[in-house]
Amino acid sequence: METLSERQNKILSLAREFGRIDVEELSVSFKVSPQTIRKDLNELCDKQLLQRIHGGAIVGSGIENVSYEARRLLAPDQKQAIGKKAAKLIPDNSSLLINIGTTTEQVARALSDHRGLLVITNNINAVEIMKNFLGVELIIAGGQVRRSDGGIVGDATVDFINQFKADYAVIGVSAIDEDGSLLDYDFREVRVAQAIIRNSRHIILVADAMKLKRTAPIRIGHISQISTMVIDEDMPKKLKDICAQSGVDIVIARP
Repeated sequence: METLSERQNKILSLAREFGRIDVEELSVSFKVSPQTIRKDLNELCDKQLLQRIHGGAIVGSGIENVSYEARRLLAPDQKQAIGKKAAKLIPDNSSLLINIGTTTEQVARALSDHRGLLVITNNINAVEIMKNFLGVELIIAGGQVRRSDGGIVGDATVDFINQFKADYAVIGVSAIDEDGSLLDYDFREVRVAQAIIRNSRHIILVADAMKLKRTAPIRIGHISQISTMVIDEDMPKKLKDICAQSGVDIVIARP
């Protein structure tokens, strides 16, 4: 899949910050023609990263999930920083559950120098990343393969994960509500995430700040169930207070 240009990445950042962007303002800001900006916006909308409106674009409402390949293009530097920081929280000679997600993939990538790790995952992409890591023993969950993202889901996957009690878990979510609810789009993946939370001693939630601005319809659980949250920027006060009251450590991973 094509990567985004530097200007398109900056346009995305502005859209995430302000919610809405205007063709004429972007044209002045980037010193290019309105036609060039419209082309950028159309390409970003084709990748399902923005939603076109008259005169500009907005960040998608979150009613529809962004395609998995498109999500890989969202905040790549932030996700990489989060992945590296989260990997440092996982000691050698421990067991680890990892679920599906573009940010959890970055954690998997950052485990290359670990030794004595047992990793159980329903994430085919993470398996592909880690399959040649000498210090990692990999176990992949059984179940139905979701074509859209390579996640393995369903009752068989939940039953498989219930066999384990891992030292650590790394989970990603689609959205985090202001009341601390952790949300996703697919009830099958939600059940897998819930099983991972139940069967892990220390749960690490990895999420870029965009997850605080999205919504999704299905509840995984609550942020109070998490041990550590790794995010790329400071969180709103209400969420920080919930984390403080629940004993959730917040780790900031700036790109």
